[in-house]
Amino acid sequence: MLVARSVVLFVLAALFEIGGAWLVWQGIREHKGAVWIGLGVIALGIYGVVATLQSDANFGRILAAYGGVFVAGSLAWGMVVDGYRPDRWDVGGAVVCLIGMAIIMYAPRHS
Repeated sequence: MLVARSVVLFVLAALFEIGGAWLVWQGIREHKGAVWIGLGVIALGIYGVVATLQSDANFGRILAAYGGVFVAGSLAWGMVVDGYRPDRWDVGGAVVCLIGMAIIMYAPRHS
């Protein structure tokens, strides 16, 4: 159950961080304005809160593991929202990152 909760938190964190960064991008690069930027900043703040809800007490471990989720999530966001089509190297790299995330976060440890 802890792994399932952790995965849900990683997915939520990715949605808020990637979505927030995308909103800021849209506000600045696509000239959509301050409201988009402000919403992006709020989403990025929520990402920071969601990341703290992981059960592991080690900030470095959680942020390192989240990096793998961020890589895969960014490619998925690009596919869904921007019509981006990753090539086999993008997909392979994302798989490697997710494997690394799983090792970092869920490897058996003896306390």
